[in-house]
Amino acid sequence: MKLRRSGRLVDMTHYLLERPHQLIPLTFFAERYESAKSSISEDLAIIKQTFEQQGIGTIKTLPGAAGGVQYIPKMSKHEAEEVVTYLCEQLSRPDRLLPGGYLYMTDILGDPRIVNKIGRLYASIFADRPVDVVMTIATKGIPLAYAVAHFLYVPVVIVRHDNKVTEGSMVSINYVSGSSKRIQTMVLAKRSLAEGANVLIIDDFMKAGGTVNGMVNLLNEFNAKLSGIGVLVESEETKERLVDEYISLVKLSSVDVKEKQITVKAGNYIHFME
Repeated sequence: MKLRRSGRLVDMTHYLLERPHQLIPLTFFAERYESAKSSISEDLAIIKQTFEQQGIGTIKTLPGAAGGVQYIPKMSKHEAEEVVTYLCEQLSRPDRLLPGGYLYMTDILGDPRIVNKIGRLYASIFADRPVDVVMTIATKGIPLAYAVAHFLYVPVVIVRHDNKVTEGSMVSINYVSGSSKRIQTMVLAKRSLAEGANVLIIDDFMKAGGTVNGMVNLLNEFNAKLSGIGVLVESEETKERLVDEYISLVKLSSVDVKEKQITVKAGNYIHFME
C-alpha cells in the first residue's frame, strides 16, 4: 500500500508497538509501503526520536543482511517512580491487611492499567537480558506475568500446585515453603518449557522466597537457565531469605495488626534502572 509519510509513521508506529523486541527487516517496511529503504530509515529516525523523548522506548537498528529494527520498550526513572509511589500509597491502606501479614492486592492485579505499567517497567529492567519465556505460579502472579511477557514478546508458562489432565505429562518437584516450612509440590507440563530456555520468573508476593526458590529448582529439571527474578512486593520482616538475587518494586517494611498500620516503601528496582 502506497502511503504518504504521515500515514507511514502512524502505521509503522502501531506495527512496532504491537511487536516489541521482534526483529523486522527494513525490506518488510519498504515493500509494505512501496517506498525506498532510505525513506523508511528516515521515518524510523523520527519514530526513534519521538519514542525516546516521550519515554516510550527506543528503536534499535541491527545492520547486515540479517538485520533490521526492533522496538525496545523502556520506562524512564521518573515514570517508574510514579508507578511505584502509586503502588506504595495503595498498598499502605489499612483495609488491605489480611491474616498472616499478607496484603489484599486483587484489585491492583485486576486493573489492566496499572498491571500494564508494571509489565512495561519490568520489561524495561530486563530488556538487555536473554528471555525466552516468563514463568509464574498460579494464581495471583498470572496477570503480572502476561503483562511482562507482552512487552518482552515472549510466551508465559504457569507452574501449578496440582496436575491438570489437559496439560499432559508433568514434571513434579517438592519444595519447602519459606514462611510455613511445609513441604509442598509444584508441577509443570513437560511440553511447556523447551530445554535450555532462558526463563524470567515473575511473582506477586515474596516472603522468605520458598516458592520462587522452588521455581528456580524446577528449571533444573528442564536444563533451563534463569534470566532473572521479579517480584511485585517483598516482605522485609523475614529472618532467612531463600533467594538472593531478585528485583522488587515494593517492600513491605512492617505490619502492625493491632494498630492496623502498614508501612510500605520502594523496593530495590531503582538500582537496576538505566
